[in-house]
Order: sequence, then C-alpha cells, then structure tokens
Amino acid sequence: MKTVPRVGLALLVISLAVSCKQGAKEEIMVGETSETVSSNVVSSSAAVENKDSNRKFIRTADIKFKVKNVAQSTYVIENATTKFGGFVTYTNLQSEILERNETKVSQDSTLESIKYQVKNDITIRVPNTKLDTVIKSIAKQINYLDYRVIKADDVSLQLLANQMAQNRSGNHEKRVENAIDTKGKKLNTIIDAEENLDAKKEQNDNSKLQNLSLKDQVNFSTLTLQIYQNEAVKHEMLANEKSINAYRPHIGLMLWDSVKTGWYFLENIIAFIVQLWGFILILAGGYFVYKKYYKQ
Repeated sequence: MKTVPRVGLALLVISLAVSCKQGAKEEIMVGETSETVSSNVVSSSAAVENKDSNRKFIRTADIKFKVKNVAQSTYVIENATTKFGGFVTYTNLQSEILERNETKVSQDSTLESIKYQVKNDITIRVPNTKLDTVIKSIAKQINYLDYRVIKADDVSLQLLANQMAQNRSGNHEKRVENAIDTKGKKLNTIIDAEENLDAKKEQNDNSKLQNLSLKDQVNFSTLTLQIYQNEAVKHEMLANEKSINAYRPHIGLMLWDSVKTGWYFLENIIAFIVQLWGFILILAGGYFVYKKYYKQ
C-alpha cells in the first residue's frame, strides 16, 4: 500500500524535471532564432556579390539602429571594419543635451540635472566582397532597428561608355598630333589644332577619372551608420558662487567713507575758491572804488 504513493511521487518529480529541461531548451531555441532573425533582417541579397555575373554594382547601405552603449558599439564596428579590410572615413561621437535643469538645494549648492543622448554617425568603406559579412557582424550590436536601406546600382554600361569615350578621345588625339607634326604650317592653324588637342586630352582625362571613381566605388562599398542609445540623466552638485552683496561693507564703514568723501569735496571747493583770488581781488577793488568815488 505504501509503494503506490512513493511511485506516484517519483513520477511527479521526474515529469517536473523533464518539463524544466524542455523549457530551458525552448528558451535557448527562442534566443537563437531571435538573433538569426535580426541578422537576416539587416542583411540583404543586394549586399552579396555574385561572382558568376559580369555586371558591376555599386553597393551602399544606410542603417539606423539603437545600441546598449554607443561608445562600445563604435569600437566594435571600427574593429570589424579593419578586420575585413575596410576603413573608417567619418565618425562623429557626441552627446546631445536634450534638457538642463538647476535646482538650488542650499545657500552654497545647486543640483544640476542634464538629460542627454549619446549618438554617433559613422561612414565606413569595406571591400565589396565583405559587405554582407560586415553587415551581419554589425547586426550583433543592434538593440532596436529603425531602418536599413541597401542599394546595388548597376554601372556596367556606364563603365563601358566611359571606356569607349576614352578610346575615341585617345584615337582622336593621335590623329591631331600627327596632323600638327606633318601638315601644320601656319601659326594660326597650329594654335587652333593645339587647343583642340588640349580639349580632347582633358575630355580623355575626365573619362579616365570617372572610370577610376566608379571602379573604386564598385570595389569598396560605403556604409552609413547612425547609432544611438537610450536617453540618460546626469546629476551633479555644483558650488554656488558668492553674491556680490556678500562683499558689501557694513553701515559704519559706509558712513565713514561718506564723511571722508564730503570732506574731500569741501577741500576741493576751498581750493577752487583760492584759485580765483585774483578775480576776487579785482571785484573787491572795483567795489571799493565804486563806494568811495561814485557816492561822492
């Protein structure tokens, strides 16, 4: 009779253990699936080079996403870029202040609260064959994806057109040079031919430079990344500067300064009057003469 309850209890423990293991496996499966989905969402077939095709593509990617820590993700992205043979052409790591408040907590202290967001705009260039690999490596840093735009522009015909224009210009240069050497006799004719030759050489150089620029863009894809993190708040206690009133003298000193200022003013008046002694003497003499002779 006692064996049956023991068997039932053992079966219950085993079933609970099995269910826990299954739950753990399901959590691992979900985590792996989430990371795989994130990588697939960011990547695209437009970022993969087709080695069997003769077409030439300029591949670019524009991605904006949130990360846990902008500074750490920036280092990871820069290291991944270097690892796969690329280079960073622009990076602007900064903290944008969203709000600033000051709260006076005492006569001597003020609490400064700054609400800010760290972000970084990065431009990198990587070999065309490594674009998809770099994007998948960057996808591991994504906490929330705002958008991703990947483009593959076919420039095969443009490269061919520039090459044909370059060939035509080169052939024309040779004919003009030959004509100048063999048939150019008059100065005006030679000058016109030389100017025409310079124009053709410039056109040839422009076509060559355009082709070099296109080939560079084909060989190295450009990624423009905008990364940011959650808003944060920084609190800092600041010391208050003393008011100018704290340095004002007391009333007694102010009264004494006023007495001295009044005395100085009186001295100045007396000195000014003394400076006019000649004028005063003339007035006194005139008055004396007037009193004495005018009345008589």
